[in-house]
Amino acid sequence: MLPLLRRTSSLLPSIFSSLTLPSSSPLPLSLSKLVIMEIPNSGLSTRLVVLAQQLRLYKPPPTSDDDDEEEQRMEDSAEKVVAQVGFPESATSAAQVRTAERFSPKRAAVLICLFEGDAGELRVILTKRSSRLSTHSGEVSLPGGKAEATDANDAETATREAKEEIGLDPSLVNVVTCLEPFLSKHLLRVIPVIGILSNKKDFNPSPNAAEVETVFDAPLEMFLKDENRRCEERVWMGDKYLIHYFDYEIDNNKYVIWGLTAGILIRAASIVYQKPPAFIEQNPKFKVPSGVLKDTTLP
Repeated sequence: MLPLLRRTSSLLPSIFSSLTLPSSSPLPLSLSKLVIMEIPNSGLSTRLVVLAQQLRLYKPPPTSDDDDEEEQRMEDSAEKVVAQVGFPESATSAAQVRTAERFSPKRAAVLICLFEGDAGELRVILTKRSSRLSTHSGEVSLPGGKAEATDANDAETATREAKEEIGLDPSLVNVVTCLEPFLSKHLLRVIPVIGILSNKKDFNPSPNAAEVETVFDAPLEMFLKDENRRCEERVWMGDKYLIHYFDYEIDNNKYVIWGLTAGILIRAASIVYQKPPAFIEQNPKFKVPSGVLKDTTLP
């Protein structure tokens, strides 16, 4: 699981220069009435309501410079350009790819569940996967999984999986936006769904032991800082890119957040805080081969 090129897009105008402003700070006039109306029903603090409104304005960059019809045509084709790709695990030769069946990535979604910490900082819920799983065992990930035929949309996939994995009731999550797709190393087209948890105290984690070993949280802004971070350079079809690793410790437990999860959180933090990371991402644009063998992982 590792980040490739995310599509370049202009960030939204910043509503606040900081998401941890004192609660007494005035709200923009354009949002003041809306905030007053929504707070009683949503249970969100003023700052979280403003954040929700900011994120609802976000539109994922198009997957093509052409119109929507061309974008759909590209998606239906096997050569769709995606924002991210998974960490390389094994190589597949060009000859194998040419003789393989047409590639059509399966869909999945993950939940970026944000909440306010005790100091007013934004934090994100993460999991450490069970060491007994056949894929990504023991790795840190966001709650989520493959889409099912009965899921109405990506938000339902992400919140359903979060309930199954960590016992997070979907009614506690205010879904505000979806990001552009990422491609996992197992060729899943992953859609990050951003949701806001109004009150962390309402959530009592109950991890599914078959899938999740631990539930913890981390400050979102750490994914923009060049602290406790390292990276590795890799090459795919002649393009160089970086895999980012973030070392994190909480409650005397140490975690490494890397690859696809790190890439998604770098992107989410950039959008939320309206600024780029303090380090070079080096995310080259990649095209998925038109055909791949069954069980192939990207090199």
